[in-house]
Amino acid sequence: MNLDGILFFPVTPFGSDRAVDHAALADHIRTRLEHGPGGVFAACGTGEIHALSTAEQEAVVRTAVTETGGRVPVVAGVGGSLGTAVEQAAAARAAGADGILLLPPYLVGAPQQGLIDYVRAVAESADLPVIVYQRSTMALGPASAAEIAALPGVVGIKDGIGDLDRMRQNVMAVRARVGDDFVFFNGLPTAELTVHAYQGIGVELYSSAAFAFAPEIAAGFYRAWRAGDPLAERLLDEFYRPLAAIRDRSPGYAVALIKAGLRLRGTDPGPVRPPFVEPSADDTAELERVTRHGLGLVAGGAA
Repeated sequence: MNLDGILFFPVTPFGSDRAVDHAALADHIRTRLEHGPGGVFAACGTGEIHALSTAEQEAVVRTAVTETGGRVPVVAGVGGSLGTAVEQAAAARAAGADGILLLPPYLVGAPQQGLIDYVRAVAESADLPVIVYQRSTMALGPASAAEIAALPGVVGIKDGIGDLDRMRQNVMAVRARVGDDFVFFNGLPTAELTVHAYQGIGVELYSSAAFAFAPEIAAGFYRAWRAGDPLAERLLDEFYRPLAAIRDRSPGYAVALIKAGLRLRGTDPGPVRPPFVEPSADDTAELERVTRHGLGLVAGGAA
């Protein structure tokens, strides 16, 4: 599974009845593909996997596979209890996904061996490449990361914790155990803010929440960062940091703000599902200002 470029995590649009709006999802994915993402991660955290049934998850992934048409890999979110993760992995395979992103088991603390066993059980059943999402209750030490990387079917680790010293140790342990082909990527919210730090430990792939609602900004930042263009630093200071400040005001804003951003850009993705809530009017107005400014920077002049 070749991942190269910005990793796109689409939202899951809902209609007024809170059912999945597949027409809106198809349009969301199709229009973002025009901006060249390196992979589509459907029904993951941004896609509110926690709020989807297995049937909904499979349908969301199937829509993503259809719209992507093989142009880039489609990775499906999977997680929760072991039974749910196994069911969702089978559903993702049936929907035509190229791989799965394995989220942590919810609300359950476990020793390192238990985390290894959880990943092994899902990987053995999945018959798809597995990327392990390290965050929350899935915090891996170097020895555990190396053992998980050596499991058949496991091809990558997404980091959502941000402990760079520990992540560096994990990268070194995995490289020593399985070589350089194993995939690591930065999955922190607003990951652009830490691309330089992750690059320093050998991790250059990252997921972009902003790509879902402002692909022009996300793609412009990516090009500038890769080229050493000063625009990248301006975008960090004048778009991404203000965006992160709004995001940090309320739990769930990492998803709700993206849907609000889509509405501001003229696309209605519907509401977030409970327990998430919509952004306040003041926060939405600030998001609009920050986004307009970011678009102006990419277009060649601050708005």
